[in-house]
Amino acid sequence: MDFKKLIIIGAGGHGRVVQDVALSMGKWDEILFLDEGVKENGFDMKTIGKPEDAFSYIKEADVFVAIGDNNKRKKMVLDLLKKGASVPALIHKSAVLGKDVTAEPGSVIMAGVAVNCNSVIGKGAIINTGVTLDHDNIIGDFSHISPGATLAGTVKIGEGSWIGTGSSLINNIEITEGCIIGAGSVVIRDIKEPGTYVGVPAKKIK
Repeated sequence: MDFKKLIIIGAGGHGRVVQDVALSMGKWDEILFLDEGVKENGFDMKTIGKPEDAFSYIKEADVFVAIGDNNKRKKMVLDLLKKGASVPALIHKSAVLGKDVTAEPGSVIMAGVAVNCNSVIGKGAIINTGVTLDHDNIIGDFSHISPGATLAGTVKIGEGSWIGTGSSLINNIEITEGCIIGAGSVVIRDIKEPGTYVGVPAKKIK
């Protein structure tokens, strides 16, 4: 169904940026928020309830989860999809997408992003401001590519991994699920073990 109302779960900083993305698309007449105790904050955000209230709106609105924590976002998105909610992918009008790029439900592609051909953005993934993804990237479900990160061609990011701000990944590498790549790190080889990796080149610290 083509709903004209969008409910965003999460009214923090990430939620405000998600609202910007949704507004740029010009698809919804009304955008409302669900959050724990967030009040009106000068950003033209109307909070109408708590996150658990989302299920009462699934017959009248699209629902998007704007929660930064990968695990919490995963749980909420999967619960919504299981209940039959319409969970859109949000793509800022300034993003540049190549041929045969796929954005799965609950993902967001923010302003200034470039995604080249044949790349796949998984469910609930965040492609943050100014990210560059070259051809044939596979971004796992519920992962987060932070602002300014650069991924060369044929990179695969595992589910729930977090790629830090300004980090760089060379072509033809794979990062397993549940990894954290520190800000400004350079990844030059496959990462096969979950953990936190930092530095140039990136090395595991825990």
